[in-house]
Amino acid sequence: MSRIGKKPIDIPNGVEVTINGSHVVVKGPKGTLERTFHPDMTIKLENNQLVVERPSDERHHRALHGTTRSLLANMIEGVTKGFSKTLELVGVGYRAQKKGNTVVISVGYSHPVEVEQREGIELEVPAQNQIVVKGIDKQLVGAVAANIRAIREPEPYKGKGIKYIDERIRRKEGKTGK
Repeated sequence: MSRIGKKPIDIPNGVEVTINGSHVVVKGPKGTLERTFHPDMTIKLENNQLVVERPSDERHHRALHGTTRSLLANMIEGVTKGFSKTLELVGVGYRAQKKGNTVVISVGYSHPVEVEQREGIELEVPAQNQIVVKGIDKQLVGAVAANIRAIREPEPYKGKGIKYIDERIRRKEGKTGK
């Protein structure tokens, strides 16, 4: 049995969960999320808790069990607390600034790179070398942060580029002269 899949998910106060077959809608103080899950998984609402059950012990159903439970837990956490990822710009002259709904990033290219703020995502620039991506959908926050990081990935020699704030870059030794 999946250890994660069999854990019930507590529904906090102020969160409303609507289950229609395999389609789940979660409403909370920060917004609304909805998702359609695999039809084999059974999602039940019992005693203010969500329980995910699987029909058999087939490998496919075991894999879906834990995944479904994790996605539901992320939906509930998203509408109550929200998710955020912080990116850091490392390098001389590397900076970001917010102009309206876009973030203008200067990272050593001949032109500044503009990143549009998508629906459901909030971009903040607390300092010149930091970008904070916030939202209620964990998957969307991670995707937007990864796209911003891909503009200039950190390189292993000097560590210049855009990196996550908690990311450690494995450094390489440069050429040695004789």
